[in-house]
Amino acid sequence: MVSTQPRIAPGRFKELGPFNWVVWQALSRAAGTDDAHLFSTLGRTGGLFRGWLHFSGRLMPGGKLPRYETELVIIRVAHLRDCDYEMDHHIRLGKRAGVTQEILDRLRGEGPAAPGWSPKERALLTAVDQLVTTRDLDNPTWQSLAAYYDERRLIEIVLLTNQYEGLASTITALRIQTDH
Repeated sequence: MVSTQPRIAPGRFKELGPFNWVVWQALSRAAGTDDAHLFSTLGRTGGLFRGWLHFSGRLMPGGKLPRYETELVIIRVAHLRDCDYEMDHHIRLGKRAGVTQEILDRLRGEGPAAPGWSPKERALLTAVDQLVTTRDLDNPTWQSLAAYYDERRLIEIVLLTNQYEGLASTITALRIQTDH
């Protein structure tokens, strides 16, 4: 049986330090919660948290992919990894980016095999599924994706998928609780 208690309690001022405490407060407000557990837990790592946050922020929200496509990637990863924390957070963000309930149902269902995707969306989601399940992209999937994205965005898609797959693994291993 998997424990549902956090393995490391979310930090407060003493554990986070003044800088990470302020960052945690700001990010919690932006997420619409009093305590964004992800940030109050990872914030316990000091400068590592700030480095991770910079990298993460350069992918989302600072990436070059359209925000809608970014949210498709993240929500699909959260579904494939069964990561409620990631899913809950990105359902809210996805709605702001145009992810409707019908799209959400497809993402949490058949994914790229579901009817209704554009060829570009299908190529993107097929790549996400392959990266999460095999840790690689076969040549047909790469060629399909490359028909829609330039080199910079191809790299970004791989980094974004792996960032959120790794984050889902971190959330799961640390048993970080959802924010509500």
